[in-house]
Amino acid sequence: MSTANGCRIIAAVAVILALSGCDISVDGDGSTKINGSVHIAAGKAAEEARTVNGSIHIDDNAAVTSAGTVNGSVRLGAHATATSAKTVNGAITLGEGAHGSLANVNGKIDLHSAHVAGGIKTVNGNISILGASHVEGGILVEKPSSMLFNSEDPVIVIGPGAVVQGDLTFERKVKLYVSDKATIGAVTGATPIAFSGDNPPN
Repeated sequence: MSTANGCRIIAAVAVILALSGCDISVDGDGSTKINGSVHIAAGKAAEEARTVNGSIHIDDNAAVTSAGTVNGSVRLGAHATATSAKTVNGAITLGEGAHGSLANVNGKIDLHSAHVAGGIKTVNGNISILGASHVEGGILVEKPSSMLFNSEDPVIVIGPGAVVQGDLTFERKVKLYVSDKATIGAVTGATPIAFSGDNPPN
């Protein structure tokens, strides 16, 4: 993980320690908080959806410029839009037709017929790219620092009908399963394991 990302995590932890016990909304519409989940209702547009401790749920057809949390999951409903969706410790899920660029450190990333315009980055997360998902900008699995190391190899699954444009770069050992009906870019740092059918071998 980059020095800049490490600094952001340290800063976020400092905020948590300083404000633990508080459950406040920083803005009037509840889209930015310190502790607690953030919910963006269907059809609503918000500048940002942010929290430190809590999940972010963006309903179907809602839109935000960015969605970010430190400890918690991020979920975009069907046809929801976020320029970026980021978490440190938590899963990221995009529903059918959802749009965004994705990054996390720990936690699963699930795409279901979704569109990722700015690539996918993770350190310890498993990634599932399913249905007619389309990822522009490739995939980067970064080498973890010793304090973030997870001994289990991340599992990357690119299912039938999925398209990953751009480089797939792996700075650590992963298990990479690619459907014989998927389309991917150049792979560095891993050997793809081809599979047929809907699911990779166990």
